[in-house]
Amino acid sequence: MSDCRILVVAHAPLAAALKACAVHVFGAQADDVLALDVRPEHDVTHWLAQAPQLLGASQAPLLILTDVFGATPFNVARALADWSCARGVPAQMLTGANVPMLLRAMTYRDESLPELLERAESGAVQGVIHVSPKRGVQQANRPAHDPGHHHHHQ
Repeated sequence: MSDCRILVVAHAPLAAALKACAVHVFGAQADDVLALDVRPEHDVTHWLAQAPQLLGASQAPLLILTDVFGATPFNVARALADWSCARGVPAQMLTGANVPMLLRAMTYRDESLPELLERAESGAVQGVIHVSPKRGVQQANRPAHDPGHHHHHQ
């Protein structure tokens, strides 16, 4: 089985920026990540007309990462996924594109499309972490044992 292809479709300039992050981490292995920056003047028909040049004749499964559910890039991504599937090439979409999602997809792109989709999604979710400010800046130093909850500031 060949590696899954990855297409990032997002509001300009996010797709190119995400690809640049992948190239920074993976080097030449990320050169074939496709980045499609959707500008305000472009609509779905503009990009759908370019599908043959953009996606080519490859039969490798396609994972499409897009930024915002329901926005124009999402609609473009959905049209490209439909175009791909109509030609017998499996395609799946995932919204909420972020750097951890793309890096996870790059790491596991040799897996099946359903497995890749699951791994990319978990990468995105696990990449969002609430981190408290550095202690000493805005947080009180809590004693290790505080059964009375005297030092809780929430």
